[in-house]
Amino acid sequence: MLDGFWTRIDRMGDRPALLLPFRPAITYSELADRVASLSGALGTSKKLVAIEAAQSEHSIIAYLAAFAGGHAVALLPPEDGMAWSSFMERFAPEIVYRREGRRWRLMEANHSSSDAAVHPDLALMLVTSGSTGSGKAVRLSKTAVAANAEQIAGYLGLHAGDIGALVLPLHYSYGLSVLNSHLAVGAAVWMPGTSVLEPTFLDDFRAARCTNFAGVPHSYELLEQRGFREQSYPDLRFMTVAGGRMEPETVRRYHGWLQGEGQRFFAMYGQTEATARIAYVPPEHLPGSADRIGVAVPGGELWLVDDEGMRITGSDIAGELVYRGPNVMLGYAETRQDLAGGADIEELRTGDLATHDKNGLFRITGRLRRMSKIGGVRLGHDALETALAVKGITAAVVGNDQQLLVAFAGPQAEEDVREALAVLAGIGLPQVRAIATKELPRLTNGKIDYEQLRLRMEEEPARAKATVISLFREVFFPQQVSPQDSFAELGGDSLRYLELTVGLERLLGTVPDGWEKMSVGALSARSHSTSAQRTIASDILLKSIAILLVVLHHATPWPIPGGAGTMLVLCGYGLARFQSRALFAGDLRRFLRPLGLVLWPYYLVIFGFSIAWGAMPWASVFLVGNLGFAQPERHEMLPYLYWFVEAFAQLLLLWGALFVVPPVRRFAGKDPFRFGMLLLALAVLAHFVIPALWPVGQRQIFTLAWVLHLAVFGWCTAFANSAGRRLAVIAAGCVVMPLMAYTGGNWAGSWILYSMQVPVLAVLLYLPRVRLPAPLAAVLVSIATASYHIYLLHRILPEALFDTGNPETFTAPLPVAISVASGLVTGILTYRLQRRMMLGHHLWKGLRQLGRHLRHIPLSQQVTLLGSGTTLAHDQHGSRVSS
Repeated sequence: MLDGFWTRIDRMGDRPALLLPFRPAITYSELADRVASLSGALGTSKKLVAIEAAQSEHSIIAYLAAFAGGHAVALLPPEDGMAWSSFMERFAPEIVYRREGRRWRLMEANHSSSDAAVHPDLALMLVTSGSTGSGKAVRLSKTAVAANAEQIAGYLGLHAGDIGALVLPLHYSYGLSVLNSHLAVGAAVWMPGTSVLEPTFLDDFRAARCTNFAGVPHSYELLEQRGFREQSYPDLRFMTVAGGRMEPETVRRYHGWLQGEGQRFFAMYGQTEATARIAYVPPEHLPGSADRIGVAVPGGELWLVDDEGMRITGSDIAGELVYRGPNVMLGYAETRQDLAGGADIEELRTGDLATHDKNGLFRITGRLRRMSKIGGVRLGHDALETALAVKGITAAVVGNDQQLLVAFAGPQAEEDVREALAVLAGIGLPQVRAIATKELPRLTNGKIDYEQLRLRMEEEPARAKATVISLFREVFFPQQVSPQDSFAELGGDSLRYLELTVGLERLLGTVPDGWEKMSVGALSARSHSTSAQRTIASDILLKSIAILLVVLHHATPWPIPGGAGTMLVLCGYGLARFQSRALFAGDLRRFLRPLGLVLWPYYLVIFGFSIAWGAMPWASVFLVGNLGFAQPERHEMLPYLYWFVEAFAQLLLLWGALFVVPPVRRFAGKDPFRFGMLLLALAVLAHFVIPALWPVGQRQIFTLAWVLHLAVFGWCTAFANSAGRRLAVIAAGCVVMPLMAYTGGNWAGSWILYSMQVPVLAVLLYLPRVRLPAPLAAVLVSIATASYHIYLLHRILPEALFDTGNPETFTAPLPVAISVASGLVTGILTYRLQRRMMLGHHLWKGLRQLGRHLRHIPLSQQVTLLGSGTTLAHDQHGSRVSS
């Protein structure tokens, strides 16, 4: 029996094998026991076992158990229904191991497939065709898997004391190779289960004492965004890159940085057809060979052949790159019957054009086959054309490693074909272009003229004319949008509502009343209004006024602390209008989806403060800084200013938790207004009872219990669908708001805060839309859409520019004007940057420009800019932060 790494895990003792968040390390001894137990459940006859390749101990144990039992393993991407459906249909695995709900289940899938035997040498199947769902699977033997693990461990110098960071998917050969090579030497693997963009990733990476990091080129772009090289990692020994071409300058940058720390950088090259790794650049050849893929891995051989298949011996002569080694695949498979075959090839024709220099190092110069590699996903152009043909689209696809271009002949719209290809390829819309032609360009022999299409690809694309349906498709992508759909039917939320309001204002001039219930087709049929006035929704007007009040309140000594209260009313109003369908359906995942868009800018702010302070404000990280047990002065939480974000997150979690209970969900769905009024009574009671049970002094004004009733008022307002119910809301407001003002300190600020909310409720109830001059409406809509980002950032520049400990700063006209203007502009620009990031438009270019600007600012000012000013960290009860 082959002595692969999976046969040796029981010899590694109690050394750590898998490091996962929020649980003790899984030792090799524990891993061996669990592998043996699951292996017994798989049986003794050879089977094909399909495993959900999640970043989970369960996936790894199942993978090792299947290997130990002599079975063939197929690692499939988690939550990819197309890939699973295609694989199940074509390869009929006998056993499936994947999650159902929150549980991992081992299920027998096909009894009839036992007639189609699996070859004794077949051990692993990996699908490499991107997301077309119909591509070939690579067949790999145990020998190949074991050999490549030993090859990688050898040239990297891995040993039992290493801890590798596994942030790549396990169904991706590069990610799997990280696991295999570490297990081969008894080393440990740390699996954070999160992206490198997570605010805590760098701290977690350091705390896990990782000795190496493996990433694709995009991973390093994300690390640059996080300032990875600005920190130190005492345990780090080396870093590796593969999965696509990294810019030589980036290779040199990381090599130089690591070399200065006594560490190494490995630029590597590979293909799934060679299990994972084919070549690497020995660090001693850097930085001079930063544009090379290097030499063959130990035990392998690389050479070049010309068009006739003859070996090229001279240097700097291009030819197809060929590899031979023990890690080469058995061959491809397209159906279950293909699994019965043995090795089809002895050497691998990579499809890449390359040259080699006088030192024997190889350099990739292009692609022989029609293939792109975008975001680490290999996309065969022929496979994509076939998939489009299945959809009735006659097309030709060309591309590079940045973008695909599809030319098509037919009645389809360009935007429809563009979206179809983006979905099939599993990439974003910005990486796809579509052009309609009367007929596809062809050569004299009748074959498609791909060279002409490549020339078209180099042309600057014409800017498409924006339309209502293209706006909806952009905002809701990848959801399908037809002319018959409406915003409400598509399940739109408050964030999309604001984005579409801005877009429709631009396209139509005036947004019609009730547009969210109108079909896309009906909106498209409306002519552009040239009126000097525009009508906007009253909640948008109120949101812009509310955030202006917040900014003014924090920039002046005026006691106008009602802005945040109004924003809470609007939060409840938005939950009712845009999220209630998800709540009534019990779809918490859809209900909580907007929370992610809210939290990641907030966590970037936390990250900035953690850099400035040299400490992580953990209470804010866990969204509990407003509960009274942490202090910003001790850097345990963000300044009190940010209480609103934590209260909002807690509000969503509380609301979601209520609707988890079926009787509550049924009652609320039957009569949401009555449910809201009952909840309002409970919220008013909580306002008085909870502070008595959990006294936190003046900081109680930041707690959810103190302000919950405001959000509930917003919910009730949205469902007040009769004159009697609208009067009931106003009457309740007239009773509750003065009560809150009197018991909340009975001072001018509290009376302004709560008195303001009664007219807010009246506007929402009786004045759903407001007519304003067009320029003013445009400004207010821009402020409203960026209100959250304004809230997050409006005090950053004033704290950096002015002495906020001096009372004159809040009365002198110039500082006040700069504080207000900078707060608004910073928030609006940041919101627009986030939108561009979400759409994938020139993110890296923008960050590089930002970096160039920051280099001209002294380091001390940069630190201040990130929030080290002292005023924000002081308790300002009843003055600037109780808004």
